[in-house]
Amino acid sequence: MYKSKILLGLVFLFYVLSIVFQFSDKSDVAVSIKSFILPIVTIFYFLNFNRKTLFFSLFLVFYSISDLLIFIQPYISHNVDYFLGNSLYIMAYTCLILEICKSVCLFHVLRNYKIHILVLTVLNIYIVYVLQVIINSVIAETSEYYVELTYNIVMFLLLSMALINYFYRDNLKSLYLFLGSLCLVFGEVIWVAYTYISERNLLNVLSTTLFVIAIYFFYKQSLLIHEDREEAHMLIN
Repeated sequence: MYKSKILLGLVFLFYVLSIVFQFSDKSDVAVSIKSFILPIVTIFYFLNFNRKTLFFSLFLVFYSISDLLIFIQPYISHNVDYFLGNSLYIMAYTCLILEICKSVCLFHVLRNYKIHILVLTVLNIYIVYVLQVIINSVIAETSEYYVELTYNIVMFLLLSMALINYFYRDNLKSLYLFLGSLCLVFGEVIWVAYTYISERNLLNVLSTTLFVIAIYFFYKQSLLIHEDREEAHMLIN
């Protein structure tokens, strides 16, 4: 409990500092401070959690490394920074998807959630299309455009799988995973608005706030395990 309070205090401190510098029109400093938040959580996770999972661990590592790349930006080319950073984020989200999917019975999902999957697919296609229209106004159809497309597809696939997992599991752990994914994705969408539409301080602060809330929910879910369910019951229903 004491260590958790220290972690919470550190995250809150870096969060507040990032907001202060953002509203002081020092966005570069704010982003640099924000980049420490997940690495701190990652170190805490590896040092204090006995029950670690592979894919969630990889999610934390890949995301943290990508966040910390900001400190070597002056020493690498734009292309290396852009493609390496976004590739790490995509890998992080993919690992989180695998973390969610590993406890899901695919047969049961396809059999019982056809309408849900159809609606989510249509909705995801529309939102990704809208985001790509926004991005295309700044980035032409180059390799960067397709990286952004892949990024957005993986991101909304994560949100969809988290929602399906919540329908499937219907427990506190799956709820935390869904809420964490929801905050993370909405934070990313707001970041797109900040980057490609209007660099308003409020948008960046909202994105950072949702990011911190997402970390909180992911931390909470990592403390729990899925309740056992009878496979036969799942297949019948």
